[in-house]
Amino acid sequence: MEALNQYKSMRVVPFDVPGHKRGRGNPELAAFLGEQCLSMDVNSMKPLDNLCHPVSVIKEAEELAAQAFNAKHAFFMVNGTTSAVQAMIMTACKAGDKIIMPRNVHRSAINALILSGAVPIYVNPGVHSELGIPLGMAVKDVEQAILENTDAKAILINNPTYYGICSNLQALTDFAHQHDMLVLVDEAHGTHFYFGDNLPASAMSVGADMASVSMHKSGGSLTQSSFLLINNDVSEGYTRQIINLTQTTSGSYLLLSSLDISRRSLALNGKEIFQKVAEMAHYTRTEINKIGGYYAYSKELINGDTIFDFDVTKLSVDTRDIGLAGIEVYDILRDEYDIQIEFGDIGNILAYISVGDRHLDLERLVAALAEIKRRYSKNKNSVFIHDYIRPQVAFTPQEAFYAPKQKLPISESAGYISSEFVMCYPPGIPILAPGERITEEILDFIQYSKDKGCFLTGTEDSDIANINVLKELAK
Repeated sequence: MEALNQYKSMRVVPFDVPGHKRGRGNPELAAFLGEQCLSMDVNSMKPLDNLCHPVSVIKEAEELAAQAFNAKHAFFMVNGTTSAVQAMIMTACKAGDKIIMPRNVHRSAINALILSGAVPIYVNPGVHSELGIPLGMAVKDVEQAILENTDAKAILINNPTYYGICSNLQALTDFAHQHDMLVLVDEAHGTHFYFGDNLPASAMSVGADMASVSMHKSGGSLTQSSFLLINNDVSEGYTRQIINLTQTTSGSYLLLSSLDISRRSLALNGKEIFQKVAEMAHYTRTEINKIGGYYAYSKELINGDTIFDFDVTKLSVDTRDIGLAGIEVYDILRDEYDIQIEFGDIGNILAYISVGDRHLDLERLVAALAEIKRRYSKNKNSVFIHDYIRPQVAFTPQEAFYAPKQKLPISESAGYISSEFVMCYPPGIPILAPGERITEEILDFIQYSKDKGCFLTGTEDSDIANINVLKELAK
């Protein structure tokens, strides 16, 4: 940030890109975003360093970030946490290497398998019998996967899940390290773990090797900006080479400076910020639970294993007792009450609370949920309840994605092997991934998700009416 301000004060005449020339070349864009913003949208140059090979101000900013997160090094990521997850997996694994991971990973992790050729060893997460949400990884299941695949190079752990569920990160890390495996942690929703009090353990605090951190979620930076943290013996230079395989060579200084400013804010004021967020979440949970029919859950779910801890800043709410799917409540809140929450799935909604929220907004959300219950509630038997669908993995994601394929109506695809994804977005966890056999149970769930209004993505066909399957492998 300081380097950008100094550069701006120099009144340099720009004969480089970007072509809008500090906004003068695109008045409409300048009017929309502001001249102050566009004056900071500059190109890599000696005074401002280069993201692909930082040696000065970006390098110093990364070192400050590493100190804030107690990591060996922190990389500024401007292709989102997707690129950070992919860089972790591609740093740890080459083609043919095994990686142990839960099946309910974000699509970015399976995309990394397509890019790298790594082979997934899935640990199937359980599902909470009442809430229908995926649980964390059971320690015994992970230990079994490690003992059965001692040649695996790494293990990937979600910490926390979208819903706030945390696994026993310390135990999993220790056991993986005993078997010489790298521990990679997807902390897309856990930035605040590094700065708040009485929150679940962070990846770096338990000695994990790499972590991807979505600063733009709970950390306050601009959308698409993230950190990749490394620890222990992971090579900074090699990780940078991996990052540069896919990350842009034209790093946005708007994104970079937002990471720098937000890191400073959290380092100085993080405890107070997330104490306030936790208090707001607790208040809102209490008020929602007074309505009846909803269940805003918290630490009472902890069982010492698959729910080892819970992120109390998350406002996750089960909606099925009022007879509405979470996605239905999500749509009603947006369309009729002008309230945009983070996501709704089949049984739950998630409202993301941050230091930027006001108590007035929280009251408005509670009041809207009470009115939705009064106006729209129906028999809860109308909501589809399903257990976790264990995937039938026939091929690696890379093999299936690049294999010869044919297009079929999705309704006629049972028994075939998918060569593409189907997922609800958000949260972006695949219902079906490349290399997995399509079953009637999966098709029923996809159709139900469509009927309820979930935003489905992943297939080449934008309407999700057809799906690509492996050509040579019919039923």
